[in-house]
Amino acid sequence: MQWRKSSRSGGTSNCVELRQDLAAVRDTKRPGVVLPVSRAAVRALVAEVSRRSGEL
Repeated sequence: MQWRKSSRSGGTSNCVELRQDLAAVRDTKRPGVVLPVSRAAVRALVAEVSRRSGEL
């Protein structure tokens, strides 16, 4: 399974990656530790981050 990193990470290894199927996240510094998440949780997170980025 492939992992995606935010384009805003700037190529650093200090970020969170999202699994391609949107079913898990992991820290790039500890790639062996995977946190399973639901697609609904990912959608809610993305919506909240998008909403808050408009406030900055």
